[in-house]
Amino acid sequence: MKKIISFFKPLFRISYNYPVIVLIVSILIAFFAAQFAIKLKVDTDIANLLPENYHSVQALNRLKETVGGELAMDVAIKSDDFEANKRFTEDLLNKAITLYDKRTKDHFFKKYDFKRDTRVLEENALYLATPEELSQVKDYLTKKIEEVKLEANPFYFDLEDDEDSDTKTEEVSSIDFEDSYANLVPREYPINADSSVMIVDLYPTGSKSDIRFLKDMFSTFDSLVVAMNPTSYHPSIEVKFGGRLKRHVSELESIMNDVFSSFGLGISSVLLLVMLYFFIKKYVNYRKGSLDDQTHSFFQHVLRMPVPLLIIGVPLLLSLIYTFGITYFMFGVLNTMTSVLFVILFGMGIDYGIHFYARYLELRSAGYSVIEALDDTFENTGVAIATSALTTAAAMYVLVYADFRGFSEFGFISGTGIILALFTMLFVLPSIVVLLERYNLILVNHNEENDSKQNLTKFPFSRTIVSFAILLSIASIYLFNGIQFEYNFGKLEPEFPEYNKYREFVGGGFESSLRNPAYILADSREEVIEITQILKHKMETDSIIPTIKKVDALPDRFPVTDLEKQEKLSSIADIRTLIKDPFLINNTSDAINKLRKASKSVAPLAMDSLPDFIKTKFLTKSGEIGNFVIVYPSVGLSDGRLSIAFKDDVGKVTLKNGKEVYAASTSIVAADMLDLMMKESPYMVSATLIIIFMLMLFAFRSLRWTFIALLPLLIGLAWTFGLMVILGIPLNFYNLIVLPAILGIGEDNGVHLAARYIEEGKMSMWNVLSSTGQHISIGSITTMLGYMGLLFTHHPGLYSIGLLAVLGIGMTLLTSLTVLPALIQFLENKNWIHFDRKGM
Repeated sequence: MKKIISFFKPLFRISYNYPVIVLIVSILIAFFAAQFAIKLKVDTDIANLLPENYHSVQALNRLKETVGGELAMDVAIKSDDFEANKRFTEDLLNKAITLYDKRTKDHFFKKYDFKRDTRVLEENALYLATPEELSQVKDYLTKKIEEVKLEANPFYFDLEDDEDSDTKTEEVSSIDFEDSYANLVPREYPINADSSVMIVDLYPTGSKSDIRFLKDMFSTFDSLVVAMNPTSYHPSIEVKFGGRLKRHVSELESIMNDVFSSFGLGISSVLLLVMLYFFIKKYVNYRKGSLDDQTHSFFQHVLRMPVPLLIIGVPLLLSLIYTFGITYFMFGVLNTMTSVLFVILFGMGIDYGIHFYARYLELRSAGYSVIEALDDTFENTGVAIATSALTTAAAMYVLVYADFRGFSEFGFISGTGIILALFTMLFVLPSIVVLLERYNLILVNHNEENDSKQNLTKFPFSRTIVSFAILLSIASIYLFNGIQFEYNFGKLEPEFPEYNKYREFVGGGFESSLRNPAYILADSREEVIEITQILKHKMETDSIIPTIKKVDALPDRFPVTDLEKQEKLSSIADIRTLIKDPFLINNTSDAINKLRKASKSVAPLAMDSLPDFIKTKFLTKSGEIGNFVIVYPSVGLSDGRLSIAFKDDVGKVTLKNGKEVYAASTSIVAADMLDLMMKESPYMVSATLIIIFMLMLFAFRSLRWTFIALLPLLIGLAWTFGLMVILGIPLNFYNLIVLPAILGIGEDNGVHLAARYIEEGKMSMWNVLSSTGQHISIGSITTMLGYMGLLFTHHPGLYSIGLLAVLGIGMTLLTSLTVLPALIQFLENKNWIHFDRKGM
């Protein structure tokens, strides 16, 4: 690595020989890059985190093009006057359907569900029932007949011990029937029991994964509601909208708001810490110098407190601008995972400046001239900085080969950012130092104590610390199997007061059990029928993890061929026969009366006679009947394992001719994404560690020193995972992204300490800790502060990021300051330390 650094020595000398030119050129390049960096937007469409060739992504894109969004927007209208609610709703819907989105060049809404013409359905409901629903009705009637027969038998005795068993059975049966009937013949208007609340569904043309579309849609719709002045229809009328769709947007907005607010707090803390650290370090060294040379007052030192922020902050800011300018050319946008890279790169990049400037100040206090101090810092500390940065960058670039774009784009941007931070710290920072030295803005004084080595004593308790570290590491490794992954996304979501208020406003009676549907688009009606049959067979036979609640398709309800029509009419005739059974003929219950009316179909219905609300959910954006199947899950998709299981069940359907069709929904894409993350994460972490090891071996040219430098990372990781098990902290979708930062910081600390010890020689560990130990401590603490703001967020997922980052970086720092010095001292005592400066 020293040879590489020596190769760039002429370029380094340009930075301090021509500081003004270097700064002007650097700023001009940054100005050019900034024109593109500011154009970056955050793409919140999670479908774009997967490769475009993924079937779930292609299916979702096809769904957007043909059907539109897979989730409706709820609009709730509430007042004491039903007629006022109805008038306002009719006017609102007529205007809402015309709202236009200039970005997508399409209307925001393609259809709505409001007034339902139930007259035709009441007399022909069973004609639109699926074969399974007809079978349920037959079973219901057969059981009712058997119950009446038994009750009419004078010799019948109920031998069941549980007195409520029959009642429970009949209740369940009745509930099943009522649910089926409600699906077939809903109320004319979507209202609650006392008609005070009316809820309508507006179907967006865009997907719920396109957050920008949804935010624009909500904003435009809200403006429409305000413009219509609801109270002009009735003084007590209130309007709320959004439902689960708005909650989905609120969650992502809360993530972004928490990220920026907490990281803003973290960055402010970092800058304050850096400023205070260098003020104290510089002032203490100044006061240790000759009294005759102490010509500057304490107040003059205070006035120069912001100087370190200029020296380190300007190169860091330049590197970030360069990085995100390049990002614009490479990707055009940031995704939900790379959107936090500004702060991660800020925390990692500032470390290189801290190491360089801190070492420069020590050399200046030791009596070195500006040029001598810069040269020595570049040749020695620069080697450690370069080794650390290039190793970390290479490890980040490994992620580029991941299929999951959250990893691959994160790897490219972070790797590039680290290299650019290294470049600006080595070649721009010195030019700023030279200029500030010219104007006497960096106050130093010759500290005679630095002229000779101090504290040439052994690091104490080395054997004890090493033994304790080994035992603790073995215990941590033993606990590895206890590391859990939190699949339940519900536990990673914050509370949403607005959504809770909406639910309270609406009240009960509206929440459907049929949520988060997946759509399977087919090319023909025949394919729709075959897909429906395959999925229903899976639903009936899956006894391990049944994930399908209902399969819905228009061809399954509405017969087309003569044979299908006759079979449907024959089933209805069987039901009429059961209703006319002597034991039910006089039954006047509500359920039986409904069935008498619903079973009047004696001739096929024409498609044109179907009410619009029956056809609505099967319509395409162009208004035509679409060839697709709607599959409703029976499990909560907030649990990642169940989401993956649902994806595995319905994600791909193979037809008899070998053709494969794929399900489309945001939930399917999210399951694919989680599945891919879980598969790729172990390989990415392993590959990262291998690259770190190989590059450190290249830098140190010594297997022994490579292992020594890796010690804080390996033991720190082991202790971190052990503490996670003990404290019950699981890995999850969010905090997985912290692992690369922990790897980078842990590797960075070991490299700097080992390199400085090699430079100083034996019996120098206390000197190394008093100098480089300070630097790595400040570097690690600044990074921890960047994440610590997340510990004050209300979002459990973001909180887990901050917790794991602080815990992991803290453990690697602890091992760097204790175990690494103890091991080196132990090896030194055994005379097993060998110095070979060729590598470094």
